[in-house]
Amino acid sequence: MPDYPTLAARLTGQPDLYTALMGLGPAELAPLLAACDADVAARLQSVDQRLLRAILRAGAGGEAVTGAGALRDHLATVDVAPMFAPAIMDGPSIALPTAGQIADMPAFSDRAFDTWFTAQNVPYGIGLYGEHRHVYATPQFADRASVERRTVHMGIDVFAPAGTPVHAPLAGVVRSVVYNADPLDYGHTLILQHDGPAPFYTLYGHMGATLSGLCAVGDRVTPGQIIAHFGDWHENGGWAPHLHFQVMSTMLDQNDGNFFGVGHKGLWPVWSQICPDPNLILRLDAGRFL
Repeated sequence: MPDYPTLAARLTGQPDLYTALMGLGPAELAPLLAACDADVAARLQSVDQRLLRAILRAGAGGEAVTGAGALRDHLATVDVAPMFAPAIMDGPSIALPTAGQIADMPAFSDRAFDTWFTAQNVPYGIGLYGEHRHVYATPQFADRASVERRTVHMGIDVFAPAGTPVHAPLAGVVRSVVYNADPLDYGHTLILQHDGPAPFYTLYGHMGATLSGLCAVGDRVTPGQIIAHFGDWHENGGWAPHLHFQVMSTMLDQNDGNFFGVGHKGLWPVWSQICPDPNLILRLDAGRFL
């Protein structure tokens, strides 16, 4: 039996409770919270409780998400339909890293990006999974449990003109169709649930207002079916038209039609199990990200 008062004492005064939790070793969340002082308990209770349990499991040497490895194996071998027509792999594309590698590229949230992207004369631009992005510096990407903001991108972005159709890569059921209205949020957002070794989920963010006419909660979708269109600036959260495509091995405690699109760099071993690489489904060759 862990010595919970001693473990709880190690959390007192810690500015980054997530990292501190990772260092505790085997522990269960409920008795740990009961042993914490009021400030630490309130900070921990203010964030996603299943995320905290995933951190504790990883810190104890287990999988942060039970079955995360089995899901990666499943996604690497399951048949998938192309999400775009023409398929990205059938023509040129350009990688769009955000750390200054392309000196004249405007930010994705700058309307000048549209003109710049059109001038590249390629049908698709690719934003990177696992990339640290400085744009996520506003308070909505922070919480009380840590001084570290969530800055590591957990999806793959595909840039193309507003109105571009998105096709379902896998069979699934519509879990949610929601408009997330905060600035720099997803705008119109679709989440599908899929069968695998355990249920898993895909998220389609920054979509157009046509979404609600294409999908309703409980609908079954088939591979290749048009499920959404790229949204324009006024309907997609305030971004250049693109799809944010993300895979989730668990929805954690997020049940309102939204999900974290970026994670903490210091928790990447956990977040990368919660949200594995979407290229397991997109299946673009490595050169598309360079």
